[in-house]
Amino acid sequence: MKIRSKASAVAITAAFALVVSACGGGGGSTQKTGGGTADAPASQYNAGVTQVVNPSDKTGGAIHMGMPGDFDSVDPGDMYYGYAWNFARLYTRALTMFKPVPGEEGLQLVGDLAEDLGKPTDGGKTWTYKLRSGLKFEDGTPVTSKDVKYAVARSLDKEVLPSGPTYFNDWLDNGDYTGPYKMKGKLDDWKAVDTPDDQTIVFHLKKPYGGFDYFAMLPQTAPVPEAKDTGTKYKEHPVSTGPYMFKAHELGKRIDLVKNPNWDAAGDPNRKQLNETIDVLLGQNEDDLDQRLLSGKIDIKINSTGVAANARKTVLTDPKVKQYADSAALDRTWFANINGDVKPFDNIHCRKAVMYAADRTAIQGAFGGPEAGGDIALSLMPPKMTGYEKNDLYGVEANPGGDVAKAKEELAACGQPNGFTTTISYRNERSAEKLTAESLQQSLGRVGIKLEIKGYPQGDYFKLYAGKPDFTSKNGLGILIYGWGADYPEGFGFFQQIVDSRVIRDAGNTNLSVKDPEIDKLIDQAAAELDAGKRNSIWAALDKKVMDDAFILPYVWAHSLFYRPPALKNAFVSQNFGMYEFLTLSK
Repeated sequence: MKIRSKASAVAITAAFALVVSACGGGGGSTQKTGGGTADAPASQYNAGVTQVVNPSDKTGGAIHMGMPGDFDSVDPGDMYYGYAWNFARLYTRALTMFKPVPGEEGLQLVGDLAEDLGKPTDGGKTWTYKLRSGLKFEDGTPVTSKDVKYAVARSLDKEVLPSGPTYFNDWLDNGDYTGPYKMKGKLDDWKAVDTPDDQTIVFHLKKPYGGFDYFAMLPQTAPVPEAKDTGTKYKEHPVSTGPYMFKAHELGKRIDLVKNPNWDAAGDPNRKQLNETIDVLLGQNEDDLDQRLLSGKIDIKINSTGVAANARKTVLTDPKVKQYADSAALDRTWFANINGDVKPFDNIHCRKAVMYAADRTAIQGAFGGPEAGGDIALSLMPPKMTGYEKNDLYGVEANPGGDVAKAKEELAACGQPNGFTTTISYRNERSAEKLTAESLQQSLGRVGIKLEIKGYPQGDYFKLYAGKPDFTSKNGLGILIYGWGADYPEGFGFFQQIVDSRVIRDAGNTNLSVKDPEIDKLIDQAAAELDAGKRNSIWAALDKKVMDDAFILPYVWAHSLFYRPPALKNAFVSQNFGMYEFLTLSK
């Protein structure tokens, strides 16, 4: 919630140089410090969105990272935050991965542990991967397919490892198998994953899924040696298959990574080992951390939301600072659900009145404006998703402030020409959501739709309030504010948990309003389609259908504002993770 050509990084840098120059930013000035020389152009704002900034093969440096708070876990079987998945690839290797290059090419899946992407058979119910030869753990022990099988098996136990996604629980043909902790000695009897030899691993699904290579990208497929698995304590020292390994881990305080002597560059075309060490300070005050980032005392801030509000002002108003910043588009949309279970929203024309009346420009301001907050959303699906096709059914591009005349036409069509009253909910701890509710109160009020605003605690928002259908119906919650980010930048990883009516249960829902059998059918069609092009076309059609149903009002495609100190090398924004690509950074 979050899940994404053969040209080298140098070639990509050259290819995008003219584009970045044309976009403005640092202009033609020069610099004598940081990433350039007296004859080299200064860094430019947003340069890292499309190209590698300060490309270098220099070895021997040290990367210093800092983080407000802590990871959910550094155990690859027990992590769900995108920045944790990004960081984990420094010391783990999954079956597949997103190519660590800038631009749209960074959304391309390639083999990682596996030689190539998976081979589907049985109509997409069976997926086979071949491991590269010569793979080793940090102690020199060979990596085999059984180590991958064990890693996936342990991730099934959501009592021991609760934080990871549940795709393998939901899609593998597991029978009654629940993982090696509760069913010790039964791994060989688990037939959902076969290992016919040390280099082959075969996954058996309950039903076809054409995008299984995205599941294979999950850190849950990073091999774990059974003999060294310590369950909940494995996070203290995950055993490395990547270029770096744990030297020290003080939980909640710091992590020190050093070179893995048994990592072989010849068997890993996607990574380099340029740094001697990588250290992370955990549990830092965010404002202090931002100031250390801006002063160059740390190289990277680990989070997915960029610099916080105080530092954001400095970055956006000081051109000397702004030239080292990037506003990165995320695979996240901020939106409100329009609840068809609450009258008069059972009438599509009343829902469409909201779609037309909303002032999206004002809401964009609540999230920090176009540079820090994001772009005005025309539909639910973010543009950085694979398969995105522009659709603007409500004329938002032409009328971002809303179309009052069209809204009144829809109110008349739904039998409410003078408007009506309903309740809008938001999460108390999220100031942008409160501002969104107030903005909608004002813009919908122009056509007679009166909103009563109710805030609820974010910890229980889905469990007890907005995500509990009985509560929303009894309390007349007609509009429910939140947002969603993809587990991976493909339609299933974005849409399934928020528009499939079959995932709606008694409580804990993230689909708060969408109930359309035609949408459910499109999800099934896309999931079973093996051809990526055809699958993406279905997701685009689904996006249009969701908008036509008017159960969801999207208003901002999210951005985050990131800063890269001048001395940082090989920096660019990962199109998959929506933050700097940790794997390539060096000093």
